[in-house]
Amino acid sequence: MKLLYRIGFYLIGFSVGLMFLTFILDKKKTEFNYSPSARVKSNLLKKKVRISSKLLIENQILTDSLIYFYIKNGNINFSKSETKKDSCNIYYIEIMSDNNGFLTLANCEKTLNILSFKTL
Repeated sequence: MKLLYRIGFYLIGFSVGLMFLTFILDKKKTEFNYSPSARVKSNLLKKKVRISSKLLIENQILTDSLIYFYIKNGNINFSKSETKKDSCNIYYIEIMSDNNGFLTLANCEKTLNILSFKTL
């Protein structure tokens, strides 16, 4: 068998396998979070948000959906975050949207506590 035929059969089988794998993984809603920032964001977005009443009085625009939006579109600054704690890790998220600012939150086991929110 010629080398060109072998390469052709290999590429046909490989492409069929890729289509099959894409179909299966698409139905399972599988995520591939390779970077540390993506893994932390995925973990934060799965948790219920708790906003203190003092923070709600200071920032009346603050809602759960706005917090999730800032987490999804913000940048986690690991140098300002405290990730070595035993109970709740504290993350510092820089907001780079219409209004620049930052969000500090505590990532506990089942909840996400908002510590501070400032817009610049």
